[in-house]
Amino acid sequence: IEQIKTLIGRYYEMAIDNTMRQQSGADKRISDNIIAVASGKGGVGKTWFSITLSHAFALRSSRVLLFDADLGLANVDIQLGLMPQRDIGGVISGKLTMSQAKTRFEEGKFDVLAGHSGSGNLAALPPNQLINLGDDLVEFSKNYDKVIMDLGAGIDRTVRNLSGKASTIIVIANTEPTSLTDAYAFIKLSIQTNPSADIRLVINNCASHIEGQRTYETLKKACESFLKYAPPFLGSIRRDTKVNEAIRNQIPLLTRHPMTNAAEDAILILDRLIAP
Repeated sequence: IEQIKTLIGRYYEMAIDNTMRQQSGADKRISDNIIAVASGKGGVGKTWFSITLSHAFALRSSRVLLFDADLGLANVDIQLGLMPQRDIGGVISGKLTMSQAKTRFEEGKFDVLAGHSGSGNLAALPPNQLINLGDDLVEFSKNYDKVIMDLGAGIDRTVRNLSGKASTIIVIANTEPTSLTDAYAFIKLSIQTNPSADIRLVINNCASHIEGQRTYETLKKACESFLKYAPPFLGSIRRDTKVNEAIRNQIPLLTRHPMTNAAEDAILILDRLIAP
């Protein structure tokens, strides 16, 4: 815990405070059925988890949209083996509606609104376009039971604005200290922007549930010490070679290996997420 506190103090306190001072008034429209999946750091399994969560909801007969909101480095379509003819770039340019831009992932029985990979200009949208995009998503979400929004890594303006449209934010971290400090950075900025934000934690790629619980407790203690806030724990996902195999084959884990450890853990997290 002391190491985490030191890293947090060294790398994030000043940067986040500066970000807060620069932040303009945010649009307050949110949707009760949008779940944002976030991480301060890339490479922690955020996109894989977003896909798996979308698939799990669809398997329970929910109408699901998976929105790849990493506007500059999108890769949901790659993990699913999709080659969408249309994507969010057409929506932002005004040429398409979200309904026209979505792609059906028939194997998983859910819709995908693909990002626009490799287009850095989409990751730096003017504030008015970003607000309009978020408002369009809130309106479009009325067509679904659940919308899973796979955010970009980090705490930039695009991530902050789009996460503000979600009623629930799931923060993914792993056991690495840099992952925990980055997750803390995201949590701090989110609750300073919206003190009533519903933020929950998932620890991914851990050796055991015991290690996952210990990792969560470390991050929780840091949040309590610095923020006087304790984000709830949705659960941990055990390290599983079947995950990488499924990603390499561009097949959802719940299709290729539905009984493996990571799949079982993801289903348990879904159950906790929807529990009253």
